[in-house]
Amino acid sequence: MVWLELLSDYTFQNVVIGASLLGLISGPLGCFAVLRRQSLLGDAISHAALPGICLSFIITGSRDIGGIIIGSLITGSAAALIMLMLTRLSRLKTDAALGACLSIFFAVGIVLLTYIQSTNNASQGGLEAFLFGQAAATLRSDLWVMGSITLVTLLLLAVFWKQAKLVTFDAEYARTLGMPITVIEASLTAMVALAVVVGLQMVGVILMAAMIVAPAAAARQWSRHLGGMLTIAAGVGIVSGVSGATISTLSRGLATGPLIVLTATVIVLISLALAPGRGLLWGVIKHYRQKSALQKQQLLYALYKHSGDPSCAPSTLGSRRMLNKLKQQGYLTRSPRGDDGWGLTAQGQEEARRVVAAFEELAS
Repeated sequence: MVWLELLSDYTFQNVVIGASLLGLISGPLGCFAVLRRQSLLGDAISHAALPGICLSFIITGSRDIGGIIIGSLITGSAAALIMLMLTRLSRLKTDAALGACLSIFFAVGIVLLTYIQSTNNASQGGLEAFLFGQAAATLRSDLWVMGSITLVTLLLLAVFWKQAKLVTFDAEYARTLGMPITVIEASLTAMVALAVVVGLQMVGVILMAAMIVAPAAAARQWSRHLGGMLTIAAGVGIVSGVSGATISTLSRGLATGPLIVLTATVIVLISLALAPGRGLLWGVIKHYRQKSALQKQQLLYALYKHSGDPSCAPSTLGSRRMLNKLKQQGYLTRSPRGDDGWGLTAQGQEEARRVVAAFEELAS
C-alpha cells in the first residue's frame, strides 16, 4: 500500500522522471568529459550557470524555468568556450583554464545573487535553491522542457557519433582527416552544458559536477568500449536518480539532490572495488595468485636443482601449506624413506623442467 501511494503521488512522479532524465543525459555526456580528461568541465559549466540564472531573473523578473535554462546555457557555454580559447591561445593547461573560468563566473553569480536579494523583490524567494537544487519544486511543464533538451542532445550525439569518438581518442588523427576539431570539441562542450542545465532544478549548481563525473567513472570500470561505457553510464545515472529520489521521499526531510549524488558515489565505490578485471578486489586476488604461482615455481626449481638428493626438508623449501598444495596437484610426493622429506613425481619432474628452462631463458 505504501508503494502504491508513493507511485501515485504527483510530486514523487515528477521527481523520479526528472531524476531519470538527468541520469540519462549526464551519464553519456560525462563519459566524453572524463575520457578527454576534462572532468572539471561539468564543475566549471555548472558554476558558470549561476550568473545566467541571476541575469534571467533580472531581465524577466520571474523564476520561469525556460528563462533560467536559456540564461544558464548561455553563461555555461560561454565559460566553456572561454576555457577552450585559453587552452588554445595561451600556455595555460586545461585544469588551470577550467579553474579560472569556474571561480570567475561563480564569483560573478554570487555578486548578482546578492544584488537580487538586496532588492527585496518578492519574486526572488527560492532563487538560491538553484545552488543545491529543489527537486520537489519540479513541475510537469518543467519535465517537458528537460525531456526535450535530453532528446535533442542525445539525437545530436547519435548523429555526430563517429566524429565525437574519433576526436575523443585521437584528435591529431582526426585533424589529418580534415575534421573541424575545434567545432567538434565546442559542440561536445555545448552538449555537456545542456546536460548541466537539465540538472539545475534537481541537484543544483554546486552538486551537478558529480552527476557528470560519477556515472562515467563507474561505467569506465565495467566496459572497455565506448558504446558500452555510455550505456552503463546512462543506467548508473538513472539508477542513482531514481534511488536518491525514492530515499528522499521515504525519509521525509532529506534533500533529494545530495542523496542522488551520494547514491552515485556508492555505485562508483562498488565499481572501483568489484568491477571484473579492474576492481581493487580483483587486483588483490590477482596479486595473491601471482605470489602463489611464484612460490610454486621456486619450490619446483629448488627440488629439481637440489644436489643429488631427491628429497628436501620442508624448512628449506617453504611453507607446509604450499607443499601440501603441490602434493594435491600431483607434483610432489612424500619421501620414500619415511622422513619429513619431499620428492617430485613424474608430473612434477616435467613441470619442474619447464620452470627451470623458463628461469634459465630469463637469466640468459
